[in-house]
Amino acid sequence: MIRKVLREHLSKAMREAGYEEVRPEVLPTTNTRFGDYYSTVALRLARRDSKQPPEKTAKFLVAKLAKKEEIFKADFTPNGFINFSISPSFLQAQVQEIIEEDENFGRVEVGKDKKVQVEFISANPTGPLTLGNGRGGFMGDALANCLEKASFQVEREYYINDTGNQIKTLGFSILDVLGIKAEDRKGLYKGEYIVELAKLLQKETDIERYRLKPYDVGGRGAEVLLKEFIKPALAKLKIDFDAFVSEKHLYESGKVAAALEVLRKKGLVEEREGATWFKAGGGVEDKDRVLVRSDVGGSEPTYFLADIAYHLDKFERGFDRVIDLWGADHAGYVQRMRAAAVALGFDDKLDIIIVQLVRLKEGGKEVRMSKRTGTFVTLEELVDKVGLDVARFFFISHAANTHMDFDLKVAREQSLKNPVYYVQYAHARCASILRKAQEEGFSLEDLSNSDTSLLKQPAELALIKALMKLPEIVEDISQNYAVHLLPTYSQITADLFHKFYEQARVIDPKDKGTSLARLALVMATKIILRNSLRLMGVSHPERMEDLSGEINN
Repeated sequence: MIRKVLREHLSKAMREAGYEEVRPEVLPTTNTRFGDYYSTVALRLARRDSKQPPEKTAKFLVAKLAKKEEIFKADFTPNGFINFSISPSFLQAQVQEIIEEDENFGRVEVGKDKKVQVEFISANPTGPLTLGNGRGGFMGDALANCLEKASFQVEREYYINDTGNQIKTLGFSILDVLGIKAEDRKGLYKGEYIVELAKLLQKETDIERYRLKPYDVGGRGAEVLLKEFIKPALAKLKIDFDAFVSEKHLYESGKVAAALEVLRKKGLVEEREGATWFKAGGGVEDKDRVLVRSDVGGSEPTYFLADIAYHLDKFERGFDRVIDLWGADHAGYVQRMRAAAVALGFDDKLDIIIVQLVRLKEGGKEVRMSKRTGTFVTLEELVDKVGLDVARFFFISHAANTHMDFDLKVAREQSLKNPVYYVQYAHARCASILRKAQEEGFSLEDLSNSDTSLLKQPAELALIKALMKLPEIVEDISQNYAVHLLPTYSQITADLFHKFYEQARVIDPKDKGTSLARLALVMATKIILRNSLRLMGVSHPERMEDLSGEINN
């Protein structure tokens, strides 16, 4: 990975200059006039020391850099930036490296020997999966893929909120459909799925005996919903979980009670006003929170206590890092969970990502209605409308902390205006070119020995620069969780490939050497696009029909 090479050389120069304690950052430039990568470390050092201007520090560090013109050239700017330009010979060699590593290209070792858990979706088992669940689901799955590519040992987990008031409300909703009156209260969940659920429960149990026990009805309904609605939907979405953890089991196993005792022993609990409180103690959150509230029938633990118990359980299982993807409706819980994490000593191992809301739009208008629910569009319905590849690509194309409009018109577009088709078509075009080369007598086995030093055109070198950045994208996502970088990267790569193909004659029987070099570049592009699409969980077809004549094979 070239960025790692540049960091190592810059670090060595800094040590020789007496700056051992500062770790330099190396970033890709956005304007090739300033090279391919840059570092602002000289500015940081100048601000810290105030002894000399940034330009002088940058000049001093560049002078200390080892001369590696076969890899890079370094320069500095008057404002103190250190710029790196990658040599053409190094770029040309990357084509062969990509082909040799093939499926392994993009792998980095930052997570070696580390165990990480990604908990996502975790929808209440009171209804089908929604668009919001889909956004968090696809982002969580893609993040887990990237963490695995970064050599982490990854476990995907689904937390089942199968206790509490929503379960009782589900029970009332089912009883309402069946015409059974209980406690003079009506359920709030509506739609065809509640009717389906009530029928399923009637078939397998004597629901009449539950008529005065809506909580039990809801509990059984939640089990059926998970089995008959949610898990089949997850299979359709191609999201596989390693574990499903039940909140109910946390109570039954005594882990919730044990968590309360842990808090007591640490002096984090206070009894007052008939309730048990978590003492925030300032810092992350100033407000105390109820752990156990008094109720008519006795004491009732809150969701907060159950969440603390759940996270204690996670870290007892030996995870080095825990990543939670929560819906926007849980944003208010972040600070209290962080306060608990700080108090219990695992704050540096817990990361919480809030996934913002999704609006489904078509023709500029918001789409709400659903035959199955009457109030919202289920995730399965959306996938049926636009296809799984499109749904996945679109949902992870926006940063988690931004609101998202899912445009049905663009999603249904089967042309190069649709970004996922644009990327897939680039992959299919690579496959088509390689098939055509074989038909014309070129052997793909010869590509590993092709003379890639013949790749000198600006379009060729620009494409190689993009291809070799996949390991950097994986490394960045493993640290900042910004999975939206993947769709952006794949579109940039596809665009550069299309431009290369428009400008270069790939197959030329009169120039076998250049043809083999360019075919090697096509093969490397195909590998990168395939690996990128796999990380997103999107398919990579070998053949696609010409899309609206915009690009022709």
